[in-house]
Amino acid sequence: MNDLEIIKLLNDALSDKKAEDIKILDIHKISVLGDYFVIASGNNVNQLQAMEDAVDEVMYKNGYHQKQVEGTRQSSWILLDYGNIVVHLFSKEDREFYDLDRIWKDGIEVEA
Repeated sequence: MNDLEIIKLLNDALSDKKAEDIKILDIHKISVLGDYFVIASGNNVNQLQAMEDAVDEVMYKNGYHQKQVEGTRQSSWILLDYGNIVVHLFSKEDREFYDLDRIWKDGIEVEA
């Protein structure tokens, strides 16, 4: 399965958990951090945890394994690093504060 197929599955999994404002950015031409950033918002810590679990399940089933995780089960932000795909899960307030959408505006938005 290629990265774009995985991105579609991630988008679907996050949508199933009622994630809001899901954005997928192709950053491979502007960064060595990865090829894709997936950014999504949740309304509370429990929803963020459900979103994290859904992402991890999709990735694991398709042979992608976490290289690093930032944030805890009680965090209002979670970063899941799968190498070429990095997933950022935020509360709405933290997403506004960190403003990755602006910082990575040179990335190309991908439709899932």
